[in-house]
Amino acid sequence: MLNNYIPILIFLVVGILFGIMPMMIGRMMAPHRPDKDKNSPYECGFEPFEDSRMKFDVRYYLVAILFIIFDLEIAFLFPWAVALQDIGMTGFVAMVVFLGVLVVGFIYEWKKGALEWE
Repeated sequence: MLNNYIPILIFLVVGILFGIMPMMIGRMMAPHRPDKDKNSPYECGFEPFEDSRMKFDVRYYLVAILFIIFDLEIAFLFPWAVALQDIGMTGFVAMVVFLGVLVVGFIYEWKKGALEWE
């Protein structure tokens, strides 16, 4: 029984070594000479002009959530399209209802102005 888990244990050990060894080699071989420029925050070549913990606009998060929703919609559409002949009319109606709910939500977001950038 324990022999079945030995490949998994070997895989985990090798994976951990592949993750840790480059960091250890880099730490041991790289010169460590910090100065003011290396320790300063970097922001696109400019000096940082605001606090790094500034708040983002809520619309950014709304667009991100909309992207995730429609990305998941596409993830559901591909297997549905492949299996459409096997699932028949019931699967077709279920997907139409699913897409209808998403379209209603998209129209709601559009009317609320969540997709408008100023």
